[in-house]
Amino acid sequence: MMIESPERAISRFLKAEKGMVMAQSLAKVYVHIVFSTKNRVPFLADRDLGRELHRYLGGAFNGVGCQSIIVGGYIDHVHMLGVLGRSKSIAEVVGRVKSSSSGWTKMRSQALRKFGWQNGYGIFSVSQSHLDRVRKYIANQEAHHARVSFQDEVRDFLKKYQIAYDERFVWD
Repeated sequence: MMIESPERAISRFLKAEKGMVMAQSLAKVYVHIVFSTKNRVPFLADRDLGRELHRYLGGAFNGVGCQSIIVGGYIDHVHMLGVLGRSKSIAEVVGRVKSSSSGWTKMRSQALRKFGWQNGYGIFSVSQSHLDRVRKYIANQEAHHARVSFQDEVRDFLKKYQIAYDERFVWD
């Protein structure tokens, strides 16, 4: 019995594969994104504006190749749950969504001309088995923040996800 050389084995394999299409890249990464207004100014205390902005944020997220599941928040911050696009970086997605929505909000009225988002953000992975829990959490932000401040909420996330941070650089 003759042993086949590696070159011949590769050549045989490649010939057998001719006509077959390379498998596509597939991914489904659920993310929970959190960011606040600049200096946590309560621009979103107007419930109508908050709801419109949440809808806009969901559309902007979809517009950069992602899939929005729910957007909600409270008077000074937002939570977004969705599927991260396969070909987009986290920084690109969040940057474009924040930039677009900030511009949209500033155009709404003279009173919102100073609107802005904080520079940073938090993004956390979500297991498919926890989607309903996170969806409910985002939907119940008003009740949640009757008990917990935004800063404590973020600290809890950072602790839960074991993310080291320096308190001096988290808030702006």
